[in-house]
Amino acid sequence: MNLKPIDTSRPHSARMYDYYLGGKDSYPIDEQAAKHVISLVPEIRTVARANRSFMHRASRLLATRGIHQFLDIGTGIPTEPNLHQVVQSVNRSARIVYVDHDPIVLRHAEALLRSTPEGQTRYVEADVLEPEAIIDAARETLDLEKPVALSLVALLHFVPDDKKPYEIVRKLLGALAPGSYLTLSHVTGDFNPQGWAKAVDIYRQSGVPAQVRSRDEFTDFFEGLILTEPGVETVTRWRPETDRGPDDDEIALYVGVARKS
Repeated sequence: MNLKPIDTSRPHSARMYDYYLGGKDSYPIDEQAAKHVISLVPEIRTVARANRSFMHRASRLLATRGIHQFLDIGTGIPTEPNLHQVVQSVNRSARIVYVDHDPIVLRHAEALLRSTPEGQTRYVEADVLEPEAIIDAARETLDLEKPVALSLVALLHFVPDDKKPYEIVRKLLGALAPGSYLTLSHVTGDFNPQGWAKAVDIYRQSGVPAQVRSRDEFTDFFEGLILTEPGVETVTRWRPETDRGPDDDEIALYVGVARKS
């Protein structure tokens, strides 16, 4: 695996996310930026944990529905249980391709791959802005003539409109077979617009592109697909496994899962 040097001179979204989750794989520059974001939107740590839980629920659901191929783009720093551990607990033969372009994530991937059955889990160094390259690499592990679960969890809020995120999603889905699924989560400013606008500014000033989106803008990513019940919801309203608290409806993360017909 060809590893690039890690840039510790500026914050990185994956390492900041790891900090929100309570991980140990961030640098002082990441922690400084993350703490600034937390001061503006204290709920971001709850958002990060709820997002992780959603990924587990959605992936498990699709595995129980017979999906045994997963393409996870924007993987981030591995945090157990990882997607492959969730779906392979349902189907041991499930195949997973992880995609990210952060060198620190790739370093963790080396250890991750050594602990999985040979040929079933692969890590690809690629950028979501290059969907054709991702699809070409995925073909080496996945059979794209059969359904695939495409996971873009907590990723598209780092793809601003000028990078054509809706077109990227369409290109990725266009390469997948009917019966494939799209799993998405996305931060929104609907509940705390001023706080999230300032948080976005911090990311952008750090060189990290960011853009929160409304419920309608998020729903547009599922155009032409069949949404799985309960449709587009805030994260804690989507097939919750525990009782929700009184403030859970306003967790600033929209999620959804949909099938390609």
